[in-house]
Amino acid sequence: MKTKKEAVKIIEILKEYYPDCTCSLDFSTPFEMMIAVMLSAQCTDERVNKTTPDLFGKYNTPQDLAKIELEELEQIIHPCGFYKNKAKNIKACSQKLLEEFGGIVPNDMELLQSLPGVGRKSANVIMLEAFQNPVGIAVDTHAKRISNKVGFSKEEDPVKIEQDLLKVIPKKYYYDVNHLLVWHGRKSCIARKPQCENCPINRYCDFYYKERKNKNESK
Repeated sequence: MKTKKEAVKIIEILKEYYPDCTCSLDFSTPFEMMIAVMLSAQCTDERVNKTTPDLFGKYNTPQDLAKIELEELEQIIHPCGFYKNKAKNIKACSQKLLEEFGGIVPNDMELLQSLPGVGRKSANVIMLEAFQNPVGIAVDTHAKRISNKVGFSKEEDPVKIEQDLLKVIPKKYYYDVNHLLVWHGRKSCIARKPQCENCPINRYCDFYYKERKNKNESK
């Protein structure tokens, strides 16, 4: 497991390596952010960004999506995959926002997770991007992979991985680390073919040292 000092060093290196990293989902309101995050489950941000203009061009408020016909919503978001379940959650979420929150997306982790289709990872992203108020670290497939490889966590469950990350990463870095782990996972620590030799943090990575040791022993 990494120490706080090592974790901060890793983040600082990644900040320098990815100076322009930011959220890759397009949105203009907290509600649009929430819907985009729901659509991004098991779907690329690029695909979501190609789908949301058609959706938000006609329906971009809880009032709009609470009364939309499910069949029409399913048709619009079909390219994002799992469209039936996502459409059901989006409609139910919009209805609950109107009934319990006055149509306003709550700036609160627990309240966000009470909404249909919003889990902890999504709530973390919404808090970060919509409200600029990160209170945790969103553990997606990239954050999970990097955390396991680098040595932030040995856990497989995203909630447990997040808890391990929060133990070593100071709160002032929450905003940065949420973006950095995603960017590093997409551009360097790629699932099928990690670019270990060119990785800016390889000297801190448990996986890299194990792989290098195995190569040396096999010679």
